[in-house]
Amino acid sequence: MQDQFIKMDSIIKVYPPDTLALDDVDLAVEEGEIHSIIGENGAGKSTLMKVLYGMTPPSGGEVHFRGRKVRFATPREAVASGIGMVHQEFMLIPSYTVYENVILGAEPAGRFGTLRHADTKPKVEELVDTYGLTIDIDSRIGDISVGAQQKVEILKLLYRDVDVLIMDEPTAALTPQEAGELFARLRGLNKAGKTIIFISHKLDEVLELSDRITVMRKGRRVTTVDNRGLDKAELARAMVGRDVVFSVEKMPASPGEIVFEARALKYVDENWVTRLEDVSLDVKRGEIVGIAGVEGNGQYELVQLVTGLLPAESGQVFIGGHDVTGEDVMARRKLMCYVPQDRKVSGSAQNMSLVDNAIMTHHRLNPQIEDRCEALLSSGRCRAFTSRLVEDFGVLAPQLDAPISSLSGGNQQKVVVGREFMLDTDFILLDQPTRGLDVGSIEYVQKEIVRRRDAGAGCLLISADLDELFSLSDRILVMSRGRIVAELRPEATTREEIGEYMLGAKEPQEAWRIREGIAK
Repeated sequence: MQDQFIKMDSIIKVYPPDTLALDDVDLAVEEGEIHSIIGENGAGKSTLMKVLYGMTPPSGGEVHFRGRKVRFATPREAVASGIGMVHQEFMLIPSYTVYENVILGAEPAGRFGTLRHADTKPKVEELVDTYGLTIDIDSRIGDISVGAQQKVEILKLLYRDVDVLIMDEPTAALTPQEAGELFARLRGLNKAGKTIIFISHKLDEVLELSDRITVMRKGRRVTTVDNRGLDKAELARAMVGRDVVFSVEKMPASPGEIVFEARALKYVDENWVTRLEDVSLDVKRGEIVGIAGVEGNGQYELVQLVTGLLPAESGQVFIGGHDVTGEDVMARRKLMCYVPQDRKVSGSAQNMSLVDNAIMTHHRLNPQIEDRCEALLSSGRCRAFTSRLVEDFGVLAPQLDAPISSLSGGNQQKVVVGREFMLDTDFILLDQPTRGLDVGSIEYVQKEIVRRRDAGAGCLLISADLDELFSLSDRILVMSRGRIVAELRPEATTREEIGEYMLGAKEPQEAWRIREGIAK
Protein backbone atom coordinates (compact mmCIF):
# COMPACT_ATOMS: atom_id res chain seq x y z
CA MET A 1 0.00 0.00 0.00
CA GLN A 2 1.48 3.30 -1.08
CA ASP A 3 1.55 5.97 1.62
CA GLN A 4 0.12 9.43 0.99
CA PHE A 5 -1.68 8.53 -2.20
CA ILE A 6 -3.55 11.78 -1.56
CA LYS A 7 -1.66 14.44 0.37
CA MET A 8 -3.08 17.83 1.31
CA ASP A 9 -0.58 20.19 2.97
CA SER A 10 -1.42 23.32 4.98
CA ILE A 11 -4.74 23.91 3.20
CA ILE A 12 -6.27 27.32 3.94
CA LYS A 13 -9.62 28.55 2.70
CA VAL A 14 -10.95 32.03 3.42
CA TYR A 15 -14.40 33.13 2.24
CA PRO A 16 -14.77 36.89 1.86
CA PRO A 17 -14.71 39.00 3.79
CA ASP A 18 -13.08 37.13 6.68
CA THR A 19 -14.59 33.66 7.21
CA LEU A 20 -11.78 31.16 7.82
CA ALA A 21 -13.28 27.82 6.72
CA LEU A 22 -10.00 25.84 6.66
CA ASP A 23 -7.08 26.73 8.88
CA ASP A 24 -3.78 25.06 7.92
CA VAL A 25 -5.26 21.58 7.39
CA ASP A 26 -3.09 18.55 6.58
CA LEU A 27 -4.63 15.31 5.33
CA ALA A 28 -3.00 12.13 4.05
CA VAL A 29 -5.07 9.33 2.46
CA GLU A 30 -3.42 6.03 1.62
CA GLU A 31 -4.19 4.19 -1.60
CA GLY A 32 -6.78 1.44 -1.18
CA GLU A 33 -8.03 2.52 2.26
CA ILE A 34 -11.44 3.62 3.50
CA HIS A 35 -10.77 6.93 5.21
CA SER A 36 -13.58 8.68 7.10
CA ILE A 37 -13.75 12.37 7.93
CA ILE A 38 -15.99 13.49 10.80
CA GLY A 39 -16.67 16.79 12.55
CA GLU A 40 -19.36 19.24 13.59
CA ASN A 41 -21.27 21.32 11.08
CA GLY A 42 -18.99 24.06 9.83
CA ALA A 43 -15.88 22.07 10.81
CA GLY A 44 -14.69 22.19 7.19
CA LYS A 45 -15.16 18.57 6.08
CA SER A 46 -17.06 19.27 2.86
CA THR A 47 -14.97 22.35 2.09
CA LEU A 48 -11.76 20.30 2.33
CA MET A 49 -13.17 17.72 -0.08
CA LYS A 50 -14.38 20.43 -2.47
CA VAL A 51 -10.80 21.72 -2.59
CA LEU A 52 -9.60 18.23 -3.47
CA TYR A 53 -12.37 17.81 -6.06
CA GLY A 54 -11.69 21.09 -7.86
CA MET A 55 -14.95 22.78 -6.80
CA THR A 56 -13.34 25.32 -4.50
CA PRO A 57 -9.89 26.89 -5.01
CA PRO A 58 -7.77 26.95 -1.84
CA SER A 59 -6.50 30.23 -0.47
CA GLY A 60 -3.25 28.51 0.42
CA GLY A 61 -1.57 25.12 0.60
CA GLU A 62 -0.86 22.29 -1.83
CA VAL A 63 -2.58 19.11 -3.02
CA HIS A 64 -0.67 16.05 -4.25
CA PHE A 65 -2.31 13.09 -5.99
CA ARG A 66 -0.38 9.95 -6.95
CA GLY A 67 2.85 11.73 -6.01
CA ARG A 68 2.15 14.67 -8.33
CA LYS A 69 1.20 18.21 -7.36
CA VAL A 70 -2.27 18.99 -8.70
CA ARG A 71 -4.73 21.85 -8.61
CA PHE A 72 -7.92 20.80 -10.34
CA ALA A 73 -9.69 23.82 -11.81
CA THR A 74 -12.98 21.95 -12.23
CA PRO A 75 -14.63 18.72 -11.05
CA ARG A 76 -14.39 17.47 -14.65
CA GLU A 77 -10.59 17.56 -14.33
CA ALA A 78 -10.81 15.67 -11.04
CA VAL A 79 -13.07 13.00 -12.54
CA ALA A 80 -10.75 12.65 -15.54
CA SER A 81 -7.91 12.01 -13.08
CA GLY A 82 -9.96 9.42 -11.20
CA ILE A 83 -11.62 11.33 -8.31
CA GLY A 84 -15.43 11.47 -7.98
CA MET A 85 -17.68 12.95 -5.31
CA VAL A 86 -21.24 12.47 -4.08
CA HIS A 87 -22.27 15.82 -2.61
CA GLN A 88 -24.31 16.53 0.49
CA GLU A 89 -26.06 19.27 -1.50
CA PHE A 90 -27.34 17.87 -4.76
CA MET A 91 -25.99 18.66 -8.24
CA LEU A 92 -28.99 17.60 -10.33
CA ILE A 93 -31.11 19.11 -13.13
CA PRO A 94 -34.78 18.98 -12.06
CA SER A 95 -36.20 18.81 -15.59
CA TYR A 96 -34.04 15.80 -16.56
CA THR A 97 -34.80 12.17 -15.76
CA VAL A 98 -32.81 10.08 -13.33
CA TYR A 99 -31.12 8.30 -16.22
CA GLU A 100 -30.21 11.59 -17.97
CA ASN A 101 -28.71 13.01 -14.77
CA VAL A 102 -26.64 9.88 -14.18
CA ILE A 103 -25.01 9.88 -17.62
CA LEU A 104 -24.76 13.68 -17.94
CA GLY A 105 -21.19 14.60 -18.84
CA ALA A 106 -20.25 10.99 -19.57
CA GLU A 107 -22.56 10.22 -22.48
CA PRO A 108 -21.16 7.72 -25.02
CA ALA A 109 -21.99 9.14 -28.45
CA GLY A 110 -22.35 7.37 -31.75
CA ARG A 111 -20.72 8.30 -35.06
CA PHE A 112 -22.93 11.34 -35.63
CA GLY A 113 -23.10 12.49 -32.02
CA THR A 114 -26.24 10.53 -31.11
CA LEU A 115 -26.46 8.92 -27.68
CA ARG A 116 -26.01 5.16 -27.53
CA HIS A 117 -28.82 4.42 -25.07
CA ALA A 118 -28.51 0.71 -25.78
CA ASP A 119 -25.07 0.83 -24.14
CA THR A 120 -25.86 3.10 -21.19
CA LYS A 121 -29.40 2.32 -20.01
CA PRO A 122 -28.76 -1.34 -19.17
CA LYS A 123 -25.68 -0.33 -17.19
CA VAL A 124 -27.64 2.25 -15.14
CA GLU A 125 -30.47 -0.21 -14.55
CA GLU A 126 -27.97 -2.84 -13.45
CA LEU A 127 -26.48 -0.41 -10.91
CA VAL A 128 -29.96 0.33 -9.52
CA ASP A 129 -30.64 -3.38 -9.09
CA THR A 130 -27.18 -4.20 -7.74
CA TYR A 131 -27.28 -1.55 -5.01
CA GLY A 132 -31.00 -1.97 -4.22
CA LEU A 133 -31.66 1.75 -4.65
CA THR A 134 -35.32 1.35 -5.72
CA ILE A 135 -35.39 4.21 -8.25
CA ASP A 136 -37.32 4.46 -11.52
CA ILE A 137 -34.61 5.77 -13.86
CA ASP A 138 -37.24 7.29 -16.18
CA SER A 139 -38.66 9.52 -13.41
CA ARG A 140 -38.05 13.26 -13.64
CA ILE A 141 -35.81 14.61 -10.86
CA GLY A 142 -38.28 17.40 -10.08
CA ASP A 143 -40.95 14.78 -9.31
CA ILE A 144 -39.00 12.71 -6.78
CA SER A 145 -38.21 13.30 -3.12
CA VAL A 146 -34.99 14.59 -1.59
CA GLY A 147 -34.01 11.13 -0.41
CA ALA A 148 -34.48 9.67 -3.88
CA GLN A 149 -32.36 12.48 -5.32
CA GLN A 150 -29.56 11.51 -2.94
CA LYS A 151 -29.67 8.01 -4.37
CA VAL A 152 -29.28 9.49 -7.86
CA GLU A 153 -26.10 11.22 -6.74
CA ILE A 154 -24.76 7.85 -5.56
CA LEU A 155 -25.65 6.35 -8.94
CA LYS A 156 -23.76 9.11 -10.77
CA LEU A 157 -20.56 8.24 -8.92
CA LEU A 158 -20.94 4.49 -9.36
CA TYR A 159 -21.55 4.95 -13.09
CA ARG A 160 -18.24 6.78 -13.58
CA ASP A 161 -16.16 4.01 -12.01
CA VAL A 162 -13.57 6.38 -10.58
CA ASP A 163 -10.54 5.29 -8.53
CA VAL A 164 -11.28 7.59 -5.57
CA LEU A 165 -14.84 7.81 -4.28
CA ILE A 166 -15.63 10.77 -2.00
CA MET A 167 -18.98 10.05 -0.38
CA ASP A 168 -20.63 12.81 1.66
CA GLU A 169 -23.49 11.39 3.77
CA PRO A 170 -24.39 8.69 1.21
CA THR A 171 -26.73 6.60 3.39
CA ALA A 172 -29.08 9.30 4.68
CA ALA A 173 -32.01 7.96 2.63
CA LEU A 174 -31.34 4.22 2.81
CA THR A 175 -32.96 1.51 4.93
CA PRO A 176 -30.70 -0.64 7.14
CA GLN A 177 -30.87 -3.38 4.51
CA GLU A 178 -29.94 -0.98 1.69
CA ALA A 179 -27.13 0.58 3.72
CA GLY A 180 -25.78 -2.88 4.48
CA GLU A 181 -25.79 -3.74 0.78
CA LEU A 182 -24.05 -0.46 -0.06
CA PHE A 183 -21.36 -1.11 2.56
CA ALA A 184 -20.82 -4.60 1.16
CA ARG A 185 -20.33 -3.11 -2.31
CA LEU A 186 -18.00 -0.41 -0.99
CA ARG A 187 -15.89 -3.06 0.71
CA GLY A 188 -15.82 -4.99 -2.56
CA LEU A 189 -14.67 -1.89 -4.43
CA ASN A 190 -12.09 -1.29 -1.74
CA LYS A 191 -10.73 -4.83 -2.06
CA ALA A 192 -10.49 -4.25 -5.81
CA GLY A 193 -8.18 -1.28 -5.14
CA LYS A 194 -10.60 1.64 -4.92
CA THR A 195 -9.86 4.37 -2.38
CA ILE A 196 -12.91 5.64 -0.49
CA ILE A 197 -13.22 8.87 1.48
CA PHE A 198 -16.36 8.65 3.60
CA ILE A 199 -18.03 11.61 5.34
CA SER A 200 -20.88 10.73 7.68
CA HIS A 201 -22.61 11.99 10.81
CA LYS A 202 -23.52 8.38 11.66
CA LEU A 203 -20.66 7.30 13.87
CA ASP A 204 -21.77 3.66 13.84
CA GLU A 205 -21.23 3.68 10.06
CA VAL A 206 -17.83 5.31 10.40
CA LEU A 207 -16.71 2.71 12.94
CA GLU A 208 -18.09 -0.15 10.85
CA LEU A 209 -16.53 0.91 7.55
CA SER A 210 -13.31 2.83 8.16
CA ASP A 211 -9.66 1.89 8.19
CA ARG A 212 -8.69 5.32 9.52
CA ILE A 213 -10.66 8.32 10.81
CA THR A 214 -9.81 12.02 10.66
CA VAL A 215 -11.56 14.35 13.12
CA MET A 216 -12.02 18.04 12.29
CA ARG A 217 -13.18 20.89 14.50
CA LYS A 218 -13.65 24.58 13.62
CA GLY A 219 -11.70 24.39 10.38
CA ARG A 220 -8.73 22.46 11.76
CA ARG A 221 -7.71 18.81 11.81
CA VAL A 222 -7.79 17.58 15.39
CA THR A 223 -6.43 14.08 14.85
CA THR A 224 -6.20 11.09 12.52
CA VAL A 225 -6.46 7.68 14.17
CA ASP A 226 -6.53 4.04 13.17
CA ASN A 227 -9.94 2.45 13.66
CA ARG A 228 -8.85 0.03 16.36
CA GLY A 229 -10.78 -0.26 19.60
CA LEU A 230 -12.57 3.07 19.15
CA ASP A 231 -16.15 3.75 20.24
CA LYS A 232 -18.77 6.38 19.46
CA ALA A 233 -18.26 8.23 22.72
CA GLU A 234 -14.56 8.79 21.97
CA LEU A 235 -15.25 10.03 18.45
CA ALA A 236 -18.06 12.34 19.55
CA ARG A 237 -15.90 13.79 22.32
CA ALA A 238 -13.13 14.52 19.82
CA MET A 239 -15.64 16.15 17.45
CA VAL A 240 -17.43 18.49 19.85
CA GLY A 241 -15.05 18.70 22.80
CA ARG A 242 -17.52 17.25 25.32
CA ASP A 243 -19.48 14.09 26.10
CA VAL A 244 -22.52 13.51 23.87
CA VAL A 245 -25.70 11.58 24.70
CA PHE A 246 -26.72 9.40 21.72
CA SER A 247 -30.09 8.15 22.91
CA VAL A 248 -32.41 10.83 24.19
CA GLU A 249 -33.69 10.06 27.66
CA LYS A 250 -37.42 10.61 27.92
CA MET A 251 -40.25 9.62 30.21
CA PRO A 252 -43.10 7.47 28.84
CA ALA A 253 -45.60 9.55 26.87
CA SER A 254 -48.83 10.70 28.47
CA PRO A 255 -51.00 11.34 25.39
CA GLY A 256 -53.89 13.76 25.69
CA GLU A 257 -56.47 14.91 23.19
CA ILE A 258 -55.88 14.67 19.44
CA VAL A 259 -54.08 17.70 17.97
CA PHE A 260 -53.75 16.33 14.43
CA GLU A 261 -55.82 13.87 12.45
CA ALA A 262 -55.81 12.70 8.84
CA ARG A 263 -58.83 10.77 7.60
CA ALA A 264 -58.70 8.53 4.53
CA LEU A 265 -56.38 10.79 2.54
CA LYS A 266 -55.94 10.01 -1.14
CA TYR A 267 -53.72 11.80 -3.63
CA VAL A 268 -53.40 11.21 -7.38
CA ASP A 269 -50.64 13.08 -9.24
CA GLU A 270 -50.86 14.79 -12.62
CA ASN A 271 -49.92 11.54 -14.35
CA TRP A 272 -52.89 9.77 -12.72
CA VAL A 273 -50.59 7.78 -10.44
CA THR A 274 -52.03 7.19 -6.96
CA ARG A 275 -49.38 8.35 -4.49
CA LEU A 276 -51.47 8.11 -1.31
CA GLU A 277 -54.35 5.68 -0.68
CA ASP A 278 -56.62 5.64 2.39
CA VAL A 279 -54.06 7.17 4.78
CA SER A 280 -55.52 7.72 8.24
CA LEU A 281 -53.57 8.60 11.37
CA ASP A 282 -53.68 10.82 14.42
CA VAL A 283 -51.24 12.56 16.74
CA LYS A 284 -52.17 13.29 20.33
CA ARG A 285 -50.97 16.02 22.61
CA GLY A 286 -47.84 14.88 24.46
CA GLU A 287 -46.64 12.20 22.02
CA ILE A 288 -44.25 11.79 19.10
CA VAL A 289 -45.52 9.71 16.19
CA GLY A 290 -42.77 8.66 13.77
CA ILE A 291 -43.24 7.68 10.14
CA ALA A 292 -40.74 5.28 8.60
CA GLY A 293 -40.47 4.36 4.94
CA VAL A 294 -38.17 4.20 1.96
CA GLU A 295 -38.12 7.65 0.36
CA GLY A 296 -40.70 7.97 -2.39
CA ASN A 297 -43.41 5.86 -0.76
CA GLY A 298 -45.85 8.67 0.00
CA GLN A 299 -44.18 10.55 2.85
CA TYR A 300 -43.48 13.57 0.65
CA GLU A 301 -47.07 13.75 -0.60
CA LEU A 302 -48.45 13.31 2.92
CA VAL A 303 -46.45 16.30 4.13
CA GLN A 304 -47.58 18.39 1.17
CA LEU A 305 -51.24 17.54 1.85
CA VAL A 306 -50.92 18.37 5.55
CA THR A 307 -49.33 21.77 4.85
CA GLY A 308 -51.83 22.59 2.08
CA LEU A 309 -49.26 22.67 -0.72
CA LEU A 310 -51.09 19.86 -2.55
CA PRO A 311 -54.86 19.27 -2.77
CA ALA A 312 -56.20 15.91 -1.63
CA GLU A 313 -58.27 13.85 -4.03
CA SER A 314 -60.38 12.88 -1.02
CA GLY A 315 -60.14 12.76 2.76
CA GLN A 316 -59.88 15.33 5.53
CA VAL A 317 -57.21 17.04 7.64
CA PHE A 318 -57.84 18.34 11.17
CA ILE A 319 -55.38 20.45 13.17
CA GLY A 320 -56.21 21.45 16.73
CA GLY A 321 -59.78 20.30 16.22
CA HIS A 322 -60.26 22.52 13.15
CA ASP A 323 -61.13 21.06 9.76
CA VAL A 324 -58.46 22.69 7.56
CA THR A 325 -59.05 20.54 4.48
CA GLY A 326 -60.13 23.54 2.41
CA GLU A 327 -57.88 26.11 4.10
CA ASP A 328 -54.80 27.72 2.57
CA VAL A 329 -51.20 27.41 3.78
CA MET A 330 -51.21 30.44 6.08
CA ALA A 331 -54.41 29.37 7.82
CA ARG A 332 -52.75 26.06 8.63
CA ARG A 333 -49.46 27.67 9.68
CA LYS A 334 -51.30 29.51 12.46
CA LEU A 335 -51.91 26.09 13.98
CA MET A 336 -48.62 24.25 13.28
CA CYS A 337 -44.83 24.40 13.18
CA TYR A 338 -43.29 22.86 10.06
CA VAL A 339 -39.67 21.87 9.40
CA PRO A 340 -39.40 20.96 5.67
CA GLN A 341 -36.98 18.33 4.38
CA ASP A 342 -35.22 20.61 1.89
CA ARG A 343 -33.72 23.57 3.73
CA LYS A 344 -32.44 25.21 0.53
CA VAL A 345 -35.64 25.13 -1.53
CA SER A 346 -38.53 24.96 0.92
CA GLY A 347 -36.99 26.11 4.17
CA SER A 348 -35.11 29.26 3.24
CA ALA A 349 -34.44 32.01 0.72
CA GLN A 350 -30.76 31.44 0.00
CA ASN A 351 -29.86 34.95 -1.18
CA MET A 352 -31.59 36.70 1.72
CA SER A 353 -30.01 37.53 5.05
CA LEU A 354 -30.03 35.47 8.21
CA VAL A 355 -32.46 37.97 9.74
CA ASP A 356 -34.86 37.73 6.80
CA ASN A 357 -34.84 33.93 7.02
CA ALA A 358 -35.23 33.87 10.80
CA ILE A 359 -38.41 35.98 10.79
CA MET A 360 -40.15 34.11 7.96
CA THR A 361 -43.71 33.21 9.05
CA HIS A 362 -43.09 35.16 12.27
CA HIS A 363 -43.49 38.33 10.22
CA ARG A 364 -47.14 37.34 9.77
CA LEU A 365 -47.85 35.67 13.10
CA ASN A 366 -45.52 37.07 15.78
CA PRO A 367 -46.52 40.49 17.18
CA GLN A 368 -43.29 40.68 19.18
CA ILE A 369 -41.31 41.71 16.10
CA GLU A 370 -43.79 44.36 14.96
CA ASP A 371 -43.18 48.08 15.29
CA ARG A 372 -45.59 50.24 17.25
CA CYS A 373 -47.15 51.11 13.92
CA GLU A 374 -49.45 48.23 12.98
CA ALA A 375 -48.35 46.03 10.03
CA LEU A 376 -44.75 47.30 10.11
CA LEU A 377 -41.78 45.29 11.35
CA SER A 378 -39.26 46.68 13.82
CA SER A 379 -35.72 46.25 12.50
CA GLY A 380 -34.33 46.23 16.04
CA ARG A 381 -36.81 43.63 17.25
CA CYS A 382 -36.17 41.45 14.20
CA ARG A 383 -32.43 41.53 14.85
CA ALA A 384 -32.92 40.84 18.56
CA PHE A 385 -35.19 37.90 17.69
CA THR A 386 -32.55 36.54 15.29
CA SER A 387 -29.77 36.98 17.84
CA ARG A 388 -31.79 34.96 20.35
CA LEU A 389 -32.36 32.21 17.76
CA VAL A 390 -28.64 32.13 16.90
CA GLU A 391 -27.68 31.86 20.57
CA ASP A 392 -30.35 29.35 21.61
CA PHE A 393 -29.75 26.98 18.70
CA GLY A 394 -25.97 27.32 18.43
CA VAL A 395 -25.92 28.74 14.90
CA LEU A 396 -22.42 29.53 13.59
CA ALA A 397 -22.77 32.60 11.38
CA PRO A 398 -20.33 35.38 10.44
CA GLN A 399 -22.95 38.12 10.93
CA LEU A 400 -26.73 38.60 11.00
CA ASP A 401 -26.73 40.41 7.65
CA ALA A 402 -24.86 37.61 5.86
CA PRO A 403 -26.90 35.61 3.31
CA ILE A 404 -28.01 32.30 4.71
CA SER A 405 -26.23 30.61 1.78
CA SER A 406 -22.92 31.58 3.44
CA LEU A 407 -23.68 29.21 6.33
CA SER A 408 -22.89 25.51 6.26
CA GLY A 409 -25.78 23.18 5.46
CA GLY A 410 -26.11 22.13 9.07
CA ASN A 411 -26.21 25.70 10.35
CA GLN A 412 -28.87 26.55 7.78
CA GLN A 413 -30.90 23.66 9.19
CA LYS A 414 -30.47 25.02 12.72
CA VAL A 415 -31.94 28.35 11.58
CA VAL A 416 -34.97 26.60 10.08
CA VAL A 417 -35.54 24.37 13.12
CA GLY A 418 -35.09 27.25 15.55
CA ARG A 419 -37.45 29.52 13.62
CA GLU A 420 -40.20 26.89 13.62
CA PHE A 421 -39.83 25.85 17.26
CA MET A 422 -40.08 29.49 18.29
CA LEU A 423 -43.61 29.62 16.81
CA ASP A 424 -44.67 27.51 19.82
CA THR A 425 -47.76 25.73 18.44
CA ASP A 426 -49.48 22.58 19.72
CA PHE A 427 -48.81 20.56 16.55
CA ILE A 428 -45.33 20.15 15.09
CA LEU A 429 -44.66 18.58 11.69
CA LEU A 430 -41.02 17.52 11.37
CA ASP A 431 -39.77 16.32 7.98
CA GLN A 432 -36.15 15.12 8.36
CA PRO A 433 -35.38 17.70 11.10
CA THR A 434 -31.79 16.56 11.76
CA ARG A 435 -30.72 15.73 8.20
CA GLY A 436 -27.17 16.99 7.73
CA LEU A 437 -26.57 17.83 11.40
CA ASP A 438 -23.60 16.66 13.46
CA VAL A 439 -23.98 14.54 16.59
CA GLY A 440 -23.88 17.51 18.95
CA SER A 441 -26.55 19.40 17.01
CA ILE A 442 -28.68 16.26 16.63
CA GLU A 443 -28.55 15.78 20.40
CA TYR A 444 -29.72 19.37 20.94
CA VAL A 445 -32.57 19.25 18.40
CA GLN A 446 -33.81 15.87 19.61
CA LYS A 447 -33.82 17.03 23.23
CA GLU A 448 -35.80 20.09 22.14
CA ILE A 449 -38.34 17.88 20.36
CA VAL A 450 -38.79 15.81 23.52
CA ARG A 451 -39.05 18.98 25.60
CA ARG A 452 -41.82 20.25 23.32
CA ARG A 453 -43.59 16.89 23.63
CA ASP A 454 -43.34 17.00 27.42
CA ALA A 455 -44.76 20.54 27.35
CA GLY A 456 -47.86 19.16 25.63
CA ALA A 457 -47.18 19.46 21.90
CA GLY A 458 -47.98 16.63 19.50
CA CYS A 459 -45.22 15.83 16.99
CA LEU A 460 -45.41 14.02 13.65
CA LEU A 461 -41.86 13.01 12.73
CA ILE A 462 -40.90 11.84 9.23
CA SER A 463 -37.32 10.56 9.19
CA ALA A 464 -35.13 8.35 7.04
CA ASP A 465 -32.96 7.67 10.11
CA LEU A 466 -34.27 4.64 11.97
CA ASP A 467 -32.02 5.40 14.94
CA GLU A 468 -33.77 8.75 15.25
CA LEU A 469 -37.22 7.19 14.96
CA PHE A 470 -36.43 4.59 17.62
CA SER A 471 -34.92 7.19 19.93
CA LEU A 472 -37.73 9.74 19.69
CA SER A 473 -40.97 8.03 18.69
CA ASP A 474 -43.67 6.82 21.05
CA ARG A 475 -45.34 5.10 18.07
CA ILE A 476 -43.90 4.26 14.64
CA LEU A 477 -46.07 4.04 11.52
CA VAL A 478 -44.54 2.41 8.44
CA MET A 479 -45.43 3.62 4.93
CA SER A 480 -45.03 1.54 1.80
CA ARG A 481 -46.44 2.25 -1.67
CA GLY A 482 -48.58 5.13 -0.45
CA ARG A 483 -50.22 3.26 2.40
CA ILE A 484 -49.62 2.83 6.11
CA VAL A 485 -48.80 -0.85 6.48
CA ALA A 486 -47.92 -1.17 10.17
CA GLU A 487 -48.01 0.53 13.55
CA LEU A 488 -45.36 -0.57 16.02
CA ARG A 489 -44.00 0.41 19.41
CA PRO A 490 -40.22 1.06 19.36
CA GLU A 491 -39.69 -1.07 22.45
CA ALA A 492 -41.56 -4.01 20.87
CA THR A 493 -39.93 -4.16 17.43
CA THR A 494 -36.54 -4.08 15.70
CA ARG A 495 -34.94 -2.06 12.94
CA GLU A 496 -34.90 -5.18 10.79
CA GLU A 497 -38.66 -5.69 11.15
CA ILE A 498 -39.30 -2.03 10.30
CA GLY A 499 -37.03 -2.43 7.28
CA GLU A 500 -38.98 -5.48 6.09
CA TYR A 501 -42.24 -3.52 6.19
CA MET A 502 -40.57 -0.59 4.40
CA LEU A 503 -39.32 -2.79 1.57
CA GLY A 504 -42.60 -4.72 1.25
CA ALA A 505 -40.93 -7.96 2.34
CA LYS A 506 -43.50 -8.37 5.11
CA GLU A 507 -47.27 -8.42 4.63
CA PRO A 508 -49.15 -5.27 5.78
CA GLN A 509 -50.28 -5.36 9.36
CA GLU A 510 -54.06 -5.04 9.30
CA ALA A 511 -54.33 -4.60 13.05
CA TRP A 512 -52.77 -1.12 12.96
CA ARG A 513 -56.13 0.43 12.10
CA ILE A 514 -58.05 -1.31 14.88
CA ARG A 515 -57.70 1.34 17.52
CA GLU A 516 -59.61 4.30 18.81
CA GLY A 517 -60.01 7.17 16.36
CA ILE A 518 -58.90 5.23 13.27
CA ALA A 519 -61.21 2.25 12.78
CA LYS A 520 -64.34 3.34 10.97
